[in-house]
Amino acid sequence: MNSMETVLVVAVLLGLSSALDNGLARTPPMGWLSWERFRCVTDCKTYPDSCINEKLYMDMADMVVKLGLRELGYVYIDIDDCWPAKYRDSEGKLVPDPERFPSGMKALADYMHDRGLKLGIYEDFGYETCAKYPGSEFYMQTDANTFAEWEVDMLKFDGCNSDASDMKYGELSIMQKFLNMTGRPILYSCEWPLYEYAHHLKVSDYQHIKNTCNIWRNFQDMEDIWDKVVQIIDYYGADSGSFSQVAGPGGFNDPDMLVVGDFGLSYYQQKAQFGMWAMFASPLFMSVDLRTITQEALDILKNKNVIAINQDPLGAQAVRLYEIPNSISVWMKPLSQNNTAIAFLNKDVQGRPTPLTVMLADLGLNNPSGYNITDVFEDRAMGVFKPSSPLQVLVDPTSILLIKIVPLVKSFGVGGDC
Repeated sequence: MNSMETVLVVAVLLGLSSALDNGLARTPPMGWLSWERFRCVTDCKTYPDSCINEKLYMDMADMVVKLGLRELGYVYIDIDDCWPAKYRDSEGKLVPDPERFPSGMKALADYMHDRGLKLGIYEDFGYETCAKYPGSEFYMQTDANTFAEWEVDMLKFDGCNSDASDMKYGELSIMQKFLNMTGRPILYSCEWPLYEYAHHLKVSDYQHIKNTCNIWRNFQDMEDIWDKVVQIIDYYGADSGSFSQVAGPGGFNDPDMLVVGDFGLSYYQQKAQFGMWAMFASPLFMSVDLRTITQEALDILKNKNVIAINQDPLGAQAVRLYEIPNSISVWMKPLSQNNTAIAFLNKDVQGRPTPLTVMLADLGLNNPSGYNITDVFEDRAMGVFKPSSPLQVLVDPTSILLIKIVPLVKSFGVGGDC
């Protein structure tokens, strides 16, 4: 550890660390991330269209623009593990693999910026990344400066090959400080609470985590299977440590990538993941081959009404109100302008849509003038409901019904009551 890092560790231990204040992630960031779909394929001769190289990220950037995703907010194109050479240069700097990234990272960042996009990159707090490439241990200031020189816009900072018990003492906040010291706004994605959870440690105070990171992973990696999606949703429903309460402008919990458009989920399950991630105020990072994505999946990812729920400026995270075992769970997300989103998630796999009747008053919605309710995915008016009116819904198996509830304001005519 160099002398500057030592000074910063001491500062943290003395309680002198300051809150993260980089002006970023005022709403959940959106973009594309390579890991779930493309993993760590480095054999570009055998797999020229799916290996981790500069062409892959250029192709995805071009498709984000071509498919109209950029205008909807998907602006980050994020590299994950396996991008560097296995060595640092004579100055201790990271080196992009010269065969797979021959133009260099600054050129790749320029490519993104020329198209109105942003470049994200990956590193690790430990001595090696998860895939055994050079980690940032002992090189955090050097790496932060390097990323700024390359004009990178986001850093995903992993935690493999490190001591998770050290994280609460501020080592991850050191990288945050070094990033801020560069003067370049770099969105900071960390995995601090995930590694504490994985090593059976008490997860640090989430407000402290938010003071350090713009977004943070706190549970297991996403996989292209419905059971993993449900497992993550259930973890967020349990809300251990009340992590939902710290979500808001500047910092958000990250349940990991979207697998919409990949291989493992049905159409209905893809809707469910996208809808629940919107309810969670989650970062929306696609991990799909946009060159071959189906129109069905693309329509889900481009649904403006669902995106609006995710990008609501209030930044609140949904909480689970209640759950019927092996059936429907009910989730509530406060929105700006006194609006509300409610999600009905059906985990039943028995093949029959499940009916449910609720009273808005039972959900804490008591506006005497009533509410206008809209099916968010279908952009379909469902009608006006009073707090005591029964709202009857039918939710497809392994799918979601997402509704937006807007309170009505009583209007007064001439001579009416005030």
